Amino acid sequence: MTSKLKLCIMAGGVSVLALGATPAFATGTAAGSSISNVATVGYSVGGVPQSGVTSNTSTFTVDRKIDLLVTEPGNSTFSVTPGQSGAYTTFRVTNLGNATMDFKLTVAQLAGGTAPHTGTDSFDVTGVSLFVDTNGNGTYEAGTDTAITFLDEIAQDTFRTVFVVANVPVAATNGQIAALSLTAQAEAGGTAGTEGAVLTNDSGTANTAGIDNVFADAAGTDDIVRDGRSSARDDYTVTAPVLTVTKQSRIVSDLINGTTNPKYIPGATVEYCIIVANSGTSAANSVAIADTLPIQTTGDTTYGLFQGGTVTAGVCNLDGTAGGTITATAVNGSLGTLAAGTTRSIYFRVTIN
Repeated sequence: MTSKLKLCIMAGGVSVLALGATPAFATGTAAGSSISNVATVGYSVGGVPQSGVTSNTSTFTVDRKIDLLVTEPGNSTFSVTPGQSGAYTTFRVTNLGNATMDFKLTVAQLAGGTAPHTGTDSFDVTGVSLFVDTNGNGTYEAGTDTAITFLDEIAQDTFRTVFVVANVPVAATNGQIAALSLTAQAEAGGTAGTEGAVLTNDSGTANTAGIDNVFADAAGTDDIVRDGRSSARDDYTVTAPVLTVTKQSRIVSDLINGTTNPKYIPGATVEYCIIVANSGTSAANSVAIADTLPIQTTGDTTYGLFQGGTVTAGVCNLDGTAGGTITATAVNGSLGTLAAGTTRSIYFRVTIN
């Protein structure tokens, strides 16, 4: 009698089930996970099912995929003013790997060249420091956000918002740009509050039974592909008033000719108009004008001082409002806030001694 042997091989275990499952994280199975698989062979003899035969357990450890991304989420320059303190740019550092990691952070200022958004880098900010967005609102808040030099224990598939905070020199001028770069470097996680060691790439070495590191990061603005780093750039653009001051004079009358073809002779009345124009991109506040009068003239305190006059084609319209102070020897006036693109004047009269 001939016996017939019928074999039925079934693959089983975690790895087979995973093929049809949706991963919990976009980055995949966490590094250090142990994946085990057991195969079972079922068969029958003469049509009679026999007890299955089970293989040994095949186990391997998931290696660490190192992938990170630094981005500048606003994709626009940060407007600042001369002398501003606490000016900040915003970056996002995302852990795209499959393990909790620390990230070492460094900032570099560009030395000229094309700025990230437009124009050319032309000055440096000062007092550069780094802060993490403590409350997650996306806005830097002094006294709330925490000063850092590295990001601590960033879980896979999560990000942190990082602020680069600096001061703008008083000497910065309208339209100048300060560009900088933020670089994050992957470090080992695992101990909260302690910066981990910089990770190295094991792609060129034989696989080990432990956790190997595989760099998978793309090139950033200031780093190369698969170097365990990511970088992005942002910039500050100065918006400031640009004031020009013009002083005009015209003869009003003299003691001989009156107002008909008057001349600049002793006793004549001369009208001064001081014109201030703001051709910058932001308002000038508390615009004050001080003028010490020539010793050959005497201020006309009876006529007074007029402020906020308009100007047409470079000519004062004499439509200001009385204010300020005028004495025999000096004038002090104010234009308050002078918006970008506007021109205003003060005007007064003197007598030639």
